Amino acid sequence: MDVPPESRLSDCTCASRRIHASRSLLRPVQAGRFNIVKHYKLRTNPKNVRANERLCGKKREPQKNPTRDDHPRRAAGAFISGFAHQAWSNPVHSVRRWLLPIGTHPDILPLLIARALRAFADGYVAVLLPVYLIALGLGTWEVGVLATATLLGSALATLAIGAWGYRVHDGRLLLGAALLMCGTGLAFAASSTFWPLLLVAFAGTLNPSSGDVSLFLPLEHARIAEAADGDARTALFARYSLTGSLLSAFGALAAALPGLLTAWTGIPHLEALRSMFVLYGCIGFAVWMLYRRLPRPHEEAPKPPVPLGPSRKIVVRLAMLFSVDSFAGGLVVNALLALWLFQRFGMSVASAGQFFFWSGLCSAASQLAAPRLAKRIGLLNTMVFTHIPASVCLIAAAFVPNLHVALALLIVRSLLSQMDVPARSAFVMAVVTPQERAAAASFTLVPKSLASAAAPVIGGALFAAGLLAIPLLACGALKIAYDLAIWRSFRKHRLLAVPRK
Repeated sequence: MDVPPESRLSDCTCASRRIHASRSLLRPVQAGRFNIVKHYKLRTNPKNVRANERLCGKKREPQKNPTRDDHPRRAAGAFISGFAHQAWSNPVHSVRRWLLPIGTHPDILPLLIARALRAFADGYVAVLLPVYLIALGLGTWEVGVLATATLLGSALATLAIGAWGYRVHDGRLLLGAALLMCGTGLAFAASSTFWPLLLVAFAGTLNPSSGDVSLFLPLEHARIAEAADGDARTALFARYSLTGSLLSAFGALAAALPGLLTAWTGIPHLEALRSMFVLYGCIGFAVWMLYRRLPRPHEEAPKPPVPLGPSRKIVVRLAMLFSVDSFAGGLVVNALLALWLFQRFGMSVASAGQFFFWSGLCSAASQLAAPRLAKRIGLLNTMVFTHIPASVCLIAAAFVPNLHVALALLIVRSLLSQMDVPARSAFVMAVVTPQERAAAASFTLVPKSLASAAAPVIGGALFAAGLLAIPLLACGALKIAYDLAIWRSFRKHRLLAVPRK
């Protein structure tokens, strides 16, 4: 039976309208984040069904064999399988999509990967540094002196970059810092006495703390600030901190590798510890290779940094407050905290590595939640109201006699103590004018680094004297005082650079 042309035309029009209607229903899902419940409601909403019927001129017959997307669970399975296939087929794109928030320049990806590698190396060095020094025959006080030397050298290098770094492009400075990291690991593995180790610790890039206090920090922050703007910058700082915390946790877990090498191969434990510092140097070379993938600098005449202007008083006040917080944190850097666990509870190196692994994971999770919390309650409230409970947990851990209770308190501290890191970076950028951001970052970073450098030698001396609880008590009390002072000083302050919506 022949079908009239008009009927065939109407059927084609109905089919095209049906396809257009189905695509319009799926467009919010494809453009934004996948939401199973919303997707299911859009497909089964009676209003959408009636609209499709009006377009096509007839009712839609129910399907005898529904597709896998007609139920939320089946749609979720299809989405997960599709995401896994995409991650397996194109891992570089998946990593870029996870690390870079929307609105970020893609050329910053090698810097984030380099930050992850450095954090992994710093994670196991912070745990193995006191073990390696004690294996060489050094005492607790020498461990504190070497930790102070590392932080002091990093602070002076940061000061030099802020004063004269504008003469050289930050890309070349990053390459030089990566080569210095490579030489630091090899030289530290080849040294066995106190004075050569002290020289390498002062001039090198070793980091005994959980945070990044090296000369890489201001250089990478300058690149990150140029790669995004507004809310994307805050999100990028959060991804930067999250990547560091996450890989630092896995680095702490790698602190058990020397014991495994000794058990499997029979090499001396000291040589196994030396091999980890050789690995540190190899990671420095890998970081150098990643920095080479950053965009080439433009040959321009060197411009001196813009001095602080109307925001000078605010920046000076912030620098003083940040110095108190950094001095308090320097009393309980990761190397000294591991030493406290070794002496107070007799914890093994492998168990300490597992603890710092979970602690780092908690810190990473807290930094992931920091941007959303800052949008809800503000940058300053995020800095203060998450920091005070963390300090209370640290003070309580100094008194408990049980190892498991102390570890639980320290884990809760890790969940809260690092949530202020991205909020603090964004807060400094928001209280100054855009022309003063570079000077404000350098001015607040240098006193903070100098203050944190003076604290480990005091903490090491207190540990050597048998006063194991005093550094933890002093750290918690000073941090609470810092939180109350910064909240009282800036709770009514208006932000000059409000992030764009």
